[in-house]
Amino acid sequence: MAKTDYYETLGAAKGASKEDLKKAYRKLAMQHHPDRNPGDAEAERKFKELNEAYDVLKDDQKRAAYDRFGHAAFENGGGGGGGFEGFAGGGGGGFADIFEEMFGDFMGGGRRGAQGRGSDLRYNMGISLEEAFKGNQTEIRVPTSVSCESCNGSGAEGGSKPISCPSCQGRGKIRAQQGFFTIERTCPSCGGAGQVIENPCRTCQGAGRQRKEKTLSVNIPPGVEEGTRIRLAGEGEAGMRGAPPGDLYLFITIQPHPIFNREGADIHCRVPVPMATASLGGQIEVPTIEGGRARVAVPEGSQTGRQFRLKGKGMSVLRSPARGDMYVEIAVETPMNLTKKQRELLEEFRREGGDQTNPQSQGFFDKVKEFFDDLTE
Repeated sequence: MAKTDYYETLGAAKGASKEDLKKAYRKLAMQHHPDRNPGDAEAERKFKELNEAYDVLKDDQKRAAYDRFGHAAFENGGGGGGGFEGFAGGGGGGFADIFEEMFGDFMGGGRRGAQGRGSDLRYNMGISLEEAFKGNQTEIRVPTSVSCESCNGSGAEGGSKPISCPSCQGRGKIRAQQGFFTIERTCPSCGGAGQVIENPCRTCQGAGRQRKEKTLSVNIPPGVEEGTRIRLAGEGEAGMRGAPPGDLYLFITIQPHPIFNREGADIHCRVPVPMATASLGGQIEVPTIEGGRARVAVPEGSQTGRQFRLKGKGMSVLRSPARGDMYVEIAVETPMNLTKKQRELLEEFRREGGDQTNPQSQGFFDKVKEFFDDLTE
């Protein structure tokens, strides 16, 4: 008797996603479950067909072989199927694996033989605005877990090797029969590793890693901004007993600068200008982020708040040769501690109608006069 197409069995299209296949399977599996249909041989047959179909289609390689060769991919040892195992074959396949995939997290299951990779680490790194502009090569010291040198990360003493766990025979899982279901759980003896250590390393007590502070060379690229995250692959905590290490993430914070304020790729600088220079015009020198100086021409009659743009004098841009701009804002400074002569000159300036040369104050007081005139009408 010819087998029904697996996609038809699940009621799913051939191009269905994994999520759609899982939803279709769960819906039909609940409907035809033998516990819901006691004594119904047809429901039990349909339930087995559903499990067989989903076991193949949930696996990318098996699904690819099935899409190409059909059921022949899993007959006679899988001729043409690249050595895939059939539904009834060995290797721990079948409904127990399907149940673990769908409900394993709820039941406390995990992947067979998995030994967790090391934890990722975070390092908060403060740098100056100049370092953010130029970039920097620096060293940091990170307290972490590293592979144990005494046992080379194996966790075993004196060159001995871990042995296959006697509780799970190296599978990392133990099976328990609960009614109709066969449930697999992580082996409590080996923690899912499939191996146990008879003679633990005295340095790391069998963990395969130990606490240590390590020094790392870090390259800060030009143009980094506040909150930039830099990933150092494999520089996190070492995994247990030779498992892969985690990653280290650097989070950049930029310290406040006494002169410059940064806004994206642009920087802003507020510069005090003597009243005489602002009145008569002149030149001022301002510092730049690269450590040099730039000249700014101040036109006569310049007021506080006026900005001057220095193109290409701003911050570096990350992974780009471009630069932002620098904006210089002037603040006209009122002179203090005048000499007698300076005071006399200012008094003479005021007598000669100096107040008439201040357009902003003149305009303001004209508006005030209009305001009070409206109140008295």
